[in-house]
Amino acid sequence: MATRTATAVVTGASSGIGAATARQLAAAGYHVVLTARRKDRIEALAAELTAAGHTATAHPLDVTDRAAVDAFAASLDGLPTLQVLVNNAGGAIGAESVATGDPADWRTMYEVNVIGTLNMTQALLPALTASGDGTVVVVSSTAGHATYEGGAGYVAAKNGARVLAETLRLEIVGQPVRVIEIAPGMVRTEEFAKTRFRGDATKAEKVYEGVAEPLTADDVADTITWAVTRPSHVNVDLLVLRPRAQASNTKVHREL
Repeated sequence: MATRTATAVVTGASSGIGAATARQLAAAGYHVVLTARRKDRIEALAAELTAAGHTATAHPLDVTDRAAVDAFAASLDGLPTLQVLVNNAGGAIGAESVATGDPADWRTMYEVNVIGTLNMTQALLPALTASGDGTVVVVSSTAGHATYEGGAGYVAAKNGARVLAETLRLEIVGQPVRVIEIAPGMVRTEEFAKTRFRGDATKAEKVYEGVAEPLTADDVADTITWAVTRPSHVNVDLLVLRPRAQASNTKVHREL
């Protein structure tokens, strides 16, 4: 295990990409702070990491609650130096058209994917800068780079996250903080598609139907960890990753 005296905060760490990223950053030697709304999930993951010889702390948190985020930032005093923030909390709700989409779904997606990222970044940026070697990771999506039918609400939210990362990089150039955007394409996790289709497992499975090897949460976590652990002068501005079977958001090879 690598030896590091630094803390990495991972949002949305209760499942999927967030949990996988927490495991890999812990294995890379970071003290990992796990945040998510589901207290039981992150506490179980913290216990798992501790049992494996790593160090981890669980902190239940709703990233859309600014007061809670500010209190969380204050609670990090006393931990090893904060060097990494992985803004992973997010997700999609619904696949309706622009004409029929529920504005409440759009608002929820924007709040989590954009405002949640903004809250965490604003609250932790001073500590990341003070570390002398900070990294902000924004987990966006290929949806933030190209639209598709039935995806406008999610596309708009992830485009917002993408632009937040791009603008932050411009605004803090010259400061000792890197800004990295990781944009995954089709990733098969236990919850993403099921959440999008409001618990409909049949619809969720059809997303991956005939695709031999969608990306896994571990694939994305491996990419995030690789980008974070590059030498400090190396900034991976944007890394797009898709399974080989996916050429674009709308072009997927299916073996049916």
